[in-house]
Amino acid sequence: MPLERLDHYFVYASDLDRSRRFYADVLGLHQGPRPDFDFPGYWFYLEDRPVVHVGNDAFEGGYVDAGDERRITGGTGPVDHIAFRGSDIEAFERRFDDQGVSYQRREVPDFKLSQLFVKDPEGVTIELNFFHAE
Repeated sequence: MPLERLDHYFVYASDLDRSRRFYADVLGLHQGPRPDFDFPGYWFYLEDRPVVHVGNDAFEGGYVDAGDERRITGGTGPVDHIAFRGSDIEAFERRFDDQGVSYQRREVPDFKLSQLFVKDPEGVTIELNFFHAE
């Protein structure tokens, strides 16, 4: 029974509206349907799949009991970053510039790859990969 694909990642959002704006307006993901959980949050879709979940009370009375283990520190712990593949790097740079979002660009010539790195409101590093045509 092998794994099939990465399904989604969850971000504990200290400010739900700020995280909603980041994932929708900055990254351009589509906010879509979400089950009626007993804690507030949003699901963001890439094509027809909900790939990013944000919420602020998932561990308190929600579906996970973490006890005293939950500590929000602004970092991603041992997870360094989350990556998406994209197209039209210039459009992302314009969007980031227009919204005053700091980012870093890196070129990986051996792989014909340009990358953008940006932080979400909770400090999670988001990597955007743009492969160049042959």
